[in-house]
Amino acid sequence: MNFLGILRDYTPSIINYINILNFSYEENQAFWNFRSFSYFSDFSEKTLFLASLLKKDLKKDLKKDLKKDLKKEKDGASNNYIKNIKNINSVVTQHPDLNKDKEFFFYLTGLIEGDGTIIVPKTERSIKGKLNYPSIQISFYLRDFPLALIIQQKLGFGSISRTKGSNAYRLTINNYEGLIYIVKALNGKFRTVKINDFYLLIDFLNNRFSELNIIKNELNTSSFKDNSWLSGFIDSDGHFFVRLNNSKVSCGFELVQASSDHKNRSKKKIMLSLSEYFNVNLFNINKDYCKGKLQYGVRFTNIKSNFLLIDYLSNYPLFSSKFLNYNDFNKVVNIINNKEHKTKEGLLTISEITKTMNNRRNIFIWDHLKNFYNINN
Repeated sequence: MNFLGILRDYTPSIINYINILNFSYEENQAFWNFRSFSYFSDFSEKTLFLASLLKKDLKKDLKKDLKKDLKKEKDGASNNYIKNIKNINSVVTQHPDLNKDKEFFFYLTGLIEGDGTIIVPKTERSIKGKLNYPSIQISFYLRDFPLALIIQQKLGFGSISRTKGSNAYRLTINNYEGLIYIVKALNGKFRTVKINDFYLLIDFLNNRFSELNIIKNELNTSSFKDNSWLSGFIDSDGHFFVRLNNSKVSCGFELVQASSDHKNRSKKKIMLSLSEYFNVNLFNINKDYCKGKLQYGVRFTNIKSNFLLIDYLSNYPLFSSKFLNYNDFNKVVNIINNKEHKTKEGLLTISEITKTMNNRRNIFIWDHLKNFYNINN
């Protein structure tokens, strides 16, 4: 069943109370198992009804009535964004605290710089007079739908939709309240060339609302170990691997980026910074699967760099399904460090781990989302 039709801008006010209990469904021949995780214990009558919709098919008449009801709520909220835009500073207090939740916003910035898009129209209105709206969009693999939901809940705005022709969902923020709040929260946390698109968004908002006067903060150059930006970037584009060939074990991490973005702006600087942080060389990729385009990669299997990554992710954890692959990676790194990979038992353990890593994994346990940036506070 596809229930995304009811997961739009109003979802955050509803999902706060939903307790997802051992709900599983089948989509694109992939089996998904959502382990129970709850946010609040109190349930409203409407919430219980919505929760039940996740477990059985909607009757057409109920679905139609629900859509009408929620559309009214959404339209009313959209009108209030414009009416109350001058009081934006008081409105945003309903969302995460810009100071207390700074690690969440560093993580979100890394996620956006990896798998996000900032769309800024050139004009406020189209040729036909329709209003053009900017947006921030973040893509998630199908398996990471729970992460998209919990980020939406944490923010308190945004809509989730299935990306046509792709095995992905997209979280979109395109209302002015949300955009202004996000810009204030992420300002000064960008590290890549995507900051130029972020600056365009600031210009658009400042022109649209003259009372804003948001100042553009410079590119962030702090050490990767000082905040959670890198964990968001890894959740977007990082890859953990364990390979076993007879008795030879290879265990490591890889992160690859196109050499430039769609506006031909080089990404080499951020990739060099990452290679230096992990004490490895930056390598170039130019193969057929890259469609002939140059890509930069940071890749390592050495024990020192592996433990450097483990130390970092112990402080700033992952929250996508890659967290599960990271756990497997961590286990094998410690097996190798203790020389247990030279034993029959150790090799058997590693062999079992490789059977369920990455694309071979079909059971996803989401208990780690309970620790998502104080989501219960």
